[in-house]
Amino acid sequence: MRTTTPPTVSLIDVSSYLPQNRVPASWYAEQAASDDLRDSPMFAPPEYRHHAAIDESNVDMIERAAAGLIDRYGPDVLQDVDVLLTHSQMPDLPIVGAGGEVAHRLGMTPDWIIDVHNSGCASFVQMIKLARQLLISGQGSKALIACAANAAGKVFEQPEVRKLAQSAVPGDGAAVGLLEVSDRSPVLDVECRYFGQNAVDMTLDTDPPRRWWQAGPGEGHVGFNEGKIMKVLARGNRMVPQVVRAVCDRIGVKPNDIDLLITNQPNRLLLRNWDEALELPRERHCETFHECGNLFAVAMPHNLQTAIEDGRIATGDIVMLAGFANAGDFAGATAIQWGGRPRAVTPRARMAQSGEVRS
Repeated sequence: MRTTTPPTVSLIDVSSYLPQNRVPASWYAEQAASDDLRDSPMFAPPEYRHHAAIDESNVDMIERAAAGLIDRYGPDVLQDVDVLLTHSQMPDLPIVGAGGEVAHRLGMTPDWIIDVHNSGCASFVQMIKLARQLLISGQGSKALIACAANAAGKVFEQPEVRKLAQSAVPGDGAAVGLLEVSDRSPVLDVECRYFGQNAVDMTLDTDPPRRWWQAGPGEGHVGFNEGKIMKVLARGNRMVPQVVRAVCDRIGVKPNDIDLLITNQPNRLLLRNWDEALELPRERHCETFHECGNLFAVAMPHNLQTAIEDGRIATGDIVMLAGFANAGDFAGATAIQWGGRPRAVTPRARMAQSGEVRS
């Protein structure tokens, strides 16, 4: 019986966007009140982070992130996208995801639009897995995956919430990734693991207590205490190295042979611990915590773009994307063998393609 080799799917490129409002650490120091968690390593503040404007939506930021791909490859680069996956940290409306409006804004008519909500800070890995599987199964040849983090400029700028230690870390932004059936920058392997028992530790608190949809006093914020912080740190310390090692085992490399590690970036402590657990030198872990803080789902694609533009990735390098989500209910890792960005389409070439320039 003849077996068919499944097509190869590549992560062709990424593009990210950071809001203009660049917030220094002094903003938190000036706002901070007495908080029992103020000295927790979970919330040690970065030098800067970026906050979205109050009227800047997930779709606005995703559209601005996608503009980088359009600038590089021309206005038609997204016209033949078959699969669109979006992740919004905090939906602009409680019921409607961002996917439909993103497709409309970008002039796309994909066969698949899926809003991915459950994988939080590691959703870029989950979306790579979903997009790859859809393309392998014959559902198209091109996918756009998009994520947005928008809580920093909304939830964490509330007058009382901004006094909490947790408000020192979050940053906003958006990023997109373009995948195609191609062997240019192949996705070598993906590992996704779910830990549903930990989902109950992710809570939204108010004082006095109420449901998030109920009217009443008290500003909503993430529920943290010392016990929960210890559990989340322990889970993150364990989960990310585990999924990285699982991918490494299957592609036949040792963790310390990875050319570049890119993770989510909840805090400096976990970033350091992951390097030590995987025996990777600091310079082979690309992160932007000092400039962006905790970018949640946006960290992986933004840091990948940073590494590409800084020349930290060479053709043939193995790049490992890895992270965990929420209070530890999901972890994922994926290895990409980078093949370099495709050649950008120059303005003159675009005009020639449209017939405006004659040879």
